[in-house]
Amino acid sequence: MRPELTFVAHLSVIVGDPIDLGEVVDGHRRLVPILGGTVEGPLLRGRVLPGGADHQILRTATLTELDARYALETDAGERIAVHNVGTRSGTEEDIDSLVRGEQVPADRIYFRSQPRLSSASSRHAWMNERLFLGSGERLPNSVELDVYQVN
Repeated sequence: MRPELTFVAHLSVIVGDPIDLGEVVDGHRRLVPILGGTVEGPLLRGRVLPGGADHQILRTATLTELDARYALETDAGERIAVHNVGTRSGTEEDIDSLVRGEQVPADRIYFRSQPRLSSASSRHAWMNERLFLGSGERLPNSVELDVYQVN
């Protein structure tokens, strides 16, 4: 059976200045603080809570592995944990521009992810048992992420 996608929500995740941890054994590490944001969609509405971070590894000049952990709060006050693992790649020049905080047209960057959503809320318990895909764009002060449920 061929899977189909259902749009869940658009997340606008406000990020702070990256903390450069330098070249370590598994690549060049950066920590990007998550400061807040909004969640707007047919299946989920609310806000991104401050306090999370994206632990990035720049594997090569063209490939960045993303590992973000943060929390959402729905308009009804329910909390959802997000663990979003992804891949961002592009030309060396475009990745350098992103690292410097410059905007690069979305069609020149491959940015896909697999967010895992989990909630103690009975209203959102379905998220604990589903797979999700994300399609993102990195802007100078935010990450724009469309989240889809895989059916």
